[in-house]
Amino acid sequence: MTPDALPRPRSFVGRDGVLLAADVWGEATAPPLVLLHGGGQTRHAWDRTGPRLAGLGWRAVAPDLRGHGTSQWSADGAYDLDVFAEDVRALVAELVAEGGVPVLVGASLGGLSSLLAAGEAPRAAIRALVLVDVAHRPDPRGVRRIVEFMRRRPGGFASVEEAAAVVCAYLPHRGRPYDPEGLRNNLRRVGDRWVWHWDPRMLVSFEGRTDPPGMAERLLGAARHADVPILLVRGGLSDVVREDIAEEFCDEVPHARYVDVGDAGHMVVGDRNEPFIDALIPFLEGLG
Repeated sequence: MTPDALPRPRSFVGRDGVLLAADVWGEATAPPLVLLHGGGQTRHAWDRTGPRLAGLGWRAVAPDLRGHGTSQWSADGAYDLDVFAEDVRALVAELVAEGGVPVLVGASLGGLSSLLAAGEAPRAAIRALVLVDVAHRPDPRGVRRIVEFMRRRPGGFASVEEAAAVVCAYLPHRGRPYDPEGLRNNLRRVGDRWVWHWDPRMLVSFEGRTDPPGMAERLLGAARHADVPILLVRGGLSDVVREDIAEEFCDEVPHARYVDVGDAGHMVVGDRNEPFIDALIPFLEGLG
């Protein structure tokens, strides 16, 4: 295993003093690139991406969002999108204070949080923004499928293997057995059961608020005001961001463009990590 493949732990302080656990790959003097996972995931979604980007000369920083993984939960159970956006602002401010203006790469919830942080006051100081299968509005059918999966099995699983079988059924397009050991990072032990490693109170915030009235216009406004290059990486098989939605986003935001990663669904990085990085590299190189 190369040194770039070994992450270093660190933490950030988010809104209300919530501690955000993170893994970091790459040289401390390298330009920072922040990898923000989707709802219901953890920082380990980037375990293969972080080392690759470190090898390309970046300092890859992958935090657990609040309420996920080993980051602290919201004491009041608040998980509105603005709360996550404030955490992103705080994280970016720490990195800027250390001397680096980061690129943000956000998948799903991480992308929406990054978009608001970058485009609404107080705007986070970033170099560029990459949105991974998320835009100004989702296909409601895809969102409904995600929420239904997250609500399923509230009592958890008898084993990691049982959880892996459920995930495999949810992601049949991957066409390969799901790795139980990799999945262990997304689970935590409660008594004799394995449950998902996120605060179940998040679903209260997600229910009925995934595409509320006015949110699409708000997100487009944020994208227009984020005065940085924007790349939308869409899963070619995505049921959350349709092709027409990606095209509409780029039509409305002049400094945005999009690319497709074929044979990938909404979870682009987990489905097709190497093609995802191949799509990302030209954009990063273009930043100079």
